[in-house]
Amino acid sequence: MKNTFGNSFAVTLFGESHGPYIGVVCDGFAPGLRVDTDKIDSELLRRRPKGKISTQRVEKDQYEIISGVYKGRTTGTPLTIIIPNSATKSADYEDMAFIPRPGHADLAAGYKYHGFEDRRGGGHFSGRITAALVAAGAVCQTALEAKKIRIGTHILSVGSVSDRAFKNVDEDLDILKNAAFPVLLEGKEAEMTSLIEQYAENKDSIGGVLETAVSGVIPGLGEPWFDSMESVLSHAMFSIPAIKGVSFGLGFEGTGLSGSIYNDPIRVKDGMAMPVTNNNGGINGGITNGMPVIMKLAVKPTPSIFKKQDSVNMQDMTDTELTIQGRHDPAIIHRAACVVDAMTAIVMYDVLTGRYGCDWFTS
Repeated sequence: MKNTFGNSFAVTLFGESHGPYIGVVCDGFAPGLRVDTDKIDSELLRRRPKGKISTQRVEKDQYEIISGVYKGRTTGTPLTIIIPNSATKSADYEDMAFIPRPGHADLAAGYKYHGFEDRRGGGHFSGRITAALVAAGAVCQTALEAKKIRIGTHILSVGSVSDRAFKNVDEDLDILKNAAFPVLLEGKEAEMTSLIEQYAENKDSIGGVLETAVSGVIPGLGEPWFDSMESVLSHAMFSIPAIKGVSFGLGFEGTGLSGSIYNDPIRVKDGMAMPVTNNNGGINGGITNGMPVIMKLAVKPTPSIFKKQDSVNMQDMTDTELTIQGRHDPAIIHRAACVVDAMTAIVMYDVLTGRYGCDWFTS
């Protein structure tokens, strides 16, 4: 049973959706890092529900840092953040306690934990747990930004509605920094919101694609085989609920191109050899090449829908039908963007600490 991610820097998650608290323990922060509570607050705000396109469960996320910080700076010992759950409605799950919800972890979790798992609201498998990741990632982002490494994610598409891809990454990250809804083009928020609302009215849900960029990346990060930059980032991304695909650069889109088109030409820029284009997403041979890291993530439709679905009663092993109750998101993609930013920041902090040592962040 493993709930820890990372090597030189590691995060451990704990808690359940309807338990008293969720939280995270971060081990490996350099001593002396500034802990910007305004940054944590703003990232948690990005994750919160938004109107008709989100769940009506609204948590205050009044987190508490209970170890590892003194006078606003990390001490170098484990940093622990707890976040109370205050808006639970566990009664919504009583009637389906032994009926696994299609698309959820219920069935697989039952096999793994032999029925002893906390099923309320998805328990430890709930997207609620990502709030703790967002809080931890915000601390990492503050440290990375001090080293001029920036991270941003936008919604590339929801259903049939598409945003444009990243172009000038630093300018686009400025747009996202000030955006209440993570898109780059004007008017796309309204189009995407309208589409999500249509699915909600039909008691259904919709997924989409996120695109993430990391600028200011130092060349030479990552290993050539099992800890390649793509491997570590993919490992982290697939730990986020609802992520079903990860690609870098052109990814699958580039498979029909010839090598002469796909390859990134190299020229001298500011005294360094650098690729001119970025079809490889800033990574070659598992190692960063100095260009922005670009990845795309497939986000599946929210499995909690209000339509009648086929399932099984696990007590007597009979086929049955299920209509779920409760408060659920018709789409989670707009709330997932900040979670992806947080996990990316955690990976970058870990990889940089592994290469340069934790004190690099305070040097």
